[in-house]
Amino acid sequence: MSLARLGQSLVRRLHRPLHLPPPPPTDHHAAVSRSLATSHENTFVRGFASLTYSGGSTIAGKFGGPSSVHAVQVLELVAHLNHARLMSSGSAAPAPAGPASSGAPVTRPTVSKGVPVGARKVGMKVVMMSPGFVYEPYSPREPISIWKRLFTRSGWRRTKEDIILEMKNAYSVQQLRKKTGYSKKQFYNEAFKIYKEVNMLFARGDISSLRKAVTDNLHSAMKNEIKRRQAKWKSVYWELVEPAVNIRTLRARMIGLDKKDLDKAFIQLTLEFVTKQKYEAYNSKGQVVSGDKSKEVLVKEIWVFERSLFHPDAYWRVCGQIKL
Repeated sequence: MSLARLGQSLVRRLHRPLHLPPPPPTDHHAAVSRSLATSHENTFVRGFASLTYSGGSTIAGKFGGPSSVHAVQVLELVAHLNHARLMSSGSAAPAPAGPASSGAPVTRPTVSKGVPVGARKVGMKVVMMSPGFVYEPYSPREPISIWKRLFTRSGWRRTKEDIILEMKNAYSVQQLRKKTGYSKKQFYNEAFKIYKEVNMLFARGDISSLRKAVTDNLHSAMKNEIKRRQAKWKSVYWELVEPAVNIRTLRARMIGLDKKDLDKAFIQLTLEFVTKQKYEAYNSKGQVVSGDKSKEVLVKEIWVFERSLFHPDAYWRVCGQIKL
């Protein structure tokens, strides 16, 4: 009998269902949530740190799927807000109950609600000075014949794309004019001054003065370029022959941070500069190793200028240089 009962017990155990822990989430949103989780008390992950530009109107992340520009900004703000919540919120530390070992009553410190003992409330303000990338960088469109544009499907599709691009340009300039009183002539004069200033500082190797005229990402790139140049050449002579031969706008784009508030946005204008310049480079002995300052050279460059629409003291800065 005892052996029969033991066998029945083993059979019941073998037929009992096995409860396994649920598998980890595999969807895209769960992966994003894990990537934004804080690793330490004072450490947080920035949204842009793990995202790279894919060349279109979307940003390709390390999670494989494209996300819109608004989503990139939301990731950035969520990371900052999580960090701010860790810094400024918390529960009061419980005071030990009962008298001390000497018999004297324990004095409990007075704290405000939600603030730990020995800490004070710290207000953190999230400020984004630049998106950190060039949105839809300009590239020349392939010429298309009138016949192909009017009588072929590819031509109709190309016409639709061209109309959308022009509508984006018009809308961005319209918002810029509405918020800042944009004037094309005034902006061209200001952009040309910035163009001259940045080139002069770059030729001198003045890294610190460049910081105000360009965004952080471009400043890092120019700093590295100056170091590589100084490893080969001791100094550089550069001169801009004024006025510019031609300046024209190639593209205008607006980068929104909040779909519900269109005022929180950045404007990027892509300009083409055609100028005459003089250039000469010297080695450590003062000998000319490149260029000739007695000759004028026709130079064509494409620069991207950026400005905030919601910062009170915003001004134009260079955020990128496009090489075709």
